[in-house]
Amino acid sequence: MHYIDAKTILLAKNGMNIYRGCTHGCIYCDSRSDCYQMDHPFEDIAVKQNAPELLEDALRRKRKPCMIGTGSMCDPYMHCEEGLGYTRRCLEIIDKYNCGVTVITKSDRILRDIDLFERINRHSKAVVQMTLTTYDEKLCRIIEPNVCSTKRRYEVLKEFQKRGIPTVVWLCPILPYINDTEDNLRGILDYCFDAGVVGIINFGFGVTLRNGNREYFYQKLDEHFPGMKERYQKRFGNSYECPSDNATKLWGIFKRECQTRGVMYSPNDIFSYLNEYPTANEQLSLFD
Repeated sequence: MHYIDAKTILLAKNGMNIYRGCTHGCIYCDSRSDCYQMDHPFEDIAVKQNAPELLEDALRRKRKPCMIGTGSMCDPYMHCEEGLGYTRRCLEIIDKYNCGVTVITKSDRILRDIDLFERINRHSKAVVQMTLTTYDEKLCRIIEPNVCSTKRRYEVLKEFQKRGIPTVVWLCPILPYINDTEDNLRGILDYCFDAGVVGIINFGFGVTLRNGNREYFYQKLDEHFPGMKERYQKRFGNSYECPSDNATKLWGIFKRECQTRGVMYSPNDIFSYLNEYPTANEQLSLFD
């Protein structure tokens, strides 16, 4: 871990990343890709030590409140956050300026800040986004080794459900020949529906690979799934998109179940929901 001073914190659509790199060890992580030009080892976390100050300055200049997002590149609740508390400090600033927030994570460390999510959700909107890829706990420990299991993430979603805080699940990536089964999909969907999620994001059942993350992914395939790397190389070559052979079948199940349950599944619809700051009437309706 090392500290850096960032020049800015908010991106064009009010997203931010407090950290660069990650210690969760997910074997498929796209953020390892060379295109992101990370100039340090991925597990050597770069901490933007002036992130809270930059955020406060940016929100002070805003003409009206808005939704702030974090976690799209690097998890804001990785191991170092437990001691540093930068994400919590940023949430306090978001609350101070009556903005809304949406956070993407795989970690149950988010429960530490559930009081802040409740407070923000009272005056605007707080949405917790959780990634679920692998229903089988043993397989989850291989694919996502250094973060809490899928079952625990489901339990986290239930805690937010109890407090009326909306949640969204990222059901991706799905790894061909590894977790691209109907049983895996239905297990995750059962978790999602029981936890009352408002939306489930899936971009097609498969995984994306490019220079940087492909090499790490193949290294882990060799470690845990002997012969699987060669199967990927034969089937996909150097393709960026690596769809499951079961993609059409799985998508049909996914779409049908979401429609039956009234859960959003269109990425565009979900992103519109995440980015929309609620009107006064919408805020009041939360407490009717």
